[in-house]
Amino acid sequence: MVSGLTVSERQLSLVVLTALALCGLAMAAAGRADALGIHGFIVLAFSLGLIFLVISRYNDPEPPTERLSRYYDDPTKVGIVLTMIWAVVGMFFGVWVAALLAWPDLTFDAGWASFGRLRPVHTSGVIFGFGGNALIATSFHVLQRTSRARLPDQFSPWFVLIGYNLFCVLAASGYLMGLTQSKEYAEPEWYADIWLVIVWVVYFLIYIRTLQRRKEPHIYVANWYYMAFILVVAVLHIVNNLAVPVSFGHAKSYSLFSGVQDAMTQWWYGHNAVAFFLTSGFLGMMYYYLPKRAERPIFSYRLSIISFWGITFMYMWAGSHHLHYTALPQWVQTLGMTFSLVLLVPSWASAGNALATLNGAWDKVRTDATLRFMMVAAVFYGLSTFEGSFMAIRAVNSLSHYTDWTVGHVHAGALGWVAMITFGSLYALVPWMWKQERMYSPKLVEVHFWLALTGTIIYVFAMWNSGIIQGLMWRTYNDSGTLAYSFIDSLVAMHPYYIARTVGGLFFLAGAIVASWNVWMTIRMARFGQSQESGADVPVYGKADAVQAGE
Repeated sequence: MVSGLTVSERQLSLVVLTALALCGLAMAAAGRADALGIHGFIVLAFSLGLIFLVISRYNDPEPPTERLSRYYDDPTKVGIVLTMIWAVVGMFFGVWVAALLAWPDLTFDAGWASFGRLRPVHTSGVIFGFGGNALIATSFHVLQRTSRARLPDQFSPWFVLIGYNLFCVLAASGYLMGLTQSKEYAEPEWYADIWLVIVWVVYFLIYIRTLQRRKEPHIYVANWYYMAFILVVAVLHIVNNLAVPVSFGHAKSYSLFSGVQDAMTQWWYGHNAVAFFLTSGFLGMMYYYLPKRAERPIFSYRLSIISFWGITFMYMWAGSHHLHYTALPQWVQTLGMTFSLVLLVPSWASAGNALATLNGAWDKVRTDATLRFMMVAAVFYGLSTFEGSFMAIRAVNSLSHYTDWTVGHVHAGALGWVAMITFGSLYALVPWMWKQERMYSPKLVEVHFWLALTGTIIYVFAMWNSGIIQGLMWRTYNDSGTLAYSFIDSLVAMHPYYIARTVGGLFFLAGAIVASWNVWMTIRMARFGQSQESGADVPVYGKADAVQAGE
């Protein structure tokens, strides 16, 4: 990492890290033994470790000027490794919290191991740790290839990647200490929010600066989706986390919103986090890696642009469908429901575009597990978006909301769409980055595919059944007009489904572990000189990329 930086970039690194270390020291001194102090020590240790690394390599020779004729892929490589680490960590906590619903004693009488603390570690670890690192790593790769331009410098990509993972560590450790803003989507506290804004602005500037320097006049559609993801997530994060800290020496803060305004803001954030973090960003991934792996042009480039603008506009209005039958004004609820239904059109346009791209390549889908990951992801994207629009209808929502049906819907998207397209993209990307013809073990890719698909089906079907039974039990009345079942009755009925949910999660976790091993062995094979040049880093807009740009 450091050896790739110029002397001026090493100097800038030391300045930034020193400033970060001083912030950590101030936090540690102000917070002492509470959560703020512990986070201060984490920031301080993190900064000092990197300062030591930079100083130890400070006198290395300047990187050769020949590097400017090649793409800068080191941040992508490290991002891939971090993605796999967070995948295993986040999914491990997911299995744990699933098991807690079936066997509550698995907290082992430890306060930090309660469901309320472990659950946000799982959600943030998978969404932001696994998903966020995958988006950063692949976006750096896609941006350079489709623009025929090297990243604008070598410092800012590292700042984004390392700074983002510092945020993820602060968030996860804060959750274990019970430190959140007490929102539906558990959020880290104010200082972590400010840090993420700084990192995210630099990320956005990397994209703008690279596109300004592009040698390819055309901006490929994947970059439209990545840019929407970066820009809108910044807006969502800032608005949802507007808060006033108790003091600069205290970790606690209070939101500027309250009551129904806070609920509306949270679900505007929550649903658009799904839209632009878990949909738009990963559609950018799909629009590059699926055609490239299939060696087929996008079925309709125009359709991809129409879908982009449809998703970008319509998703913004859909969040209020999570607040049917609440104090939210009726017209706002109806607006959210209406746009959720219309949203099915651009969503299915993207899913159909992906599947139509595979026309002429279905023989590869049968034999190539990597491409099969991407195909199944497109299918689950279509299914999840249909289900989401269906569940937004007020009458359906009265049965489904607040039940495990919603959990099943979320995981159909998270496991079937987000994780599948990510693993498929990484299986395509890893050999290119380390100049190998293929992954270390194609058979393990096949094993992972079936583990992931089995785990997803078990999990989603268990939650669908559980949720519908819950909804029906909660709304069943006896002849005297009182509820026929108590809440405890419904909880007892859920127990076998919660066991099945845990089993499904175990299958998916096992697949992530297999994938991590396969990625590591592919990297290790390359490190020991068993390299097969693939030409993936040659900075020309060649056949593999151009095949995607036209209809």
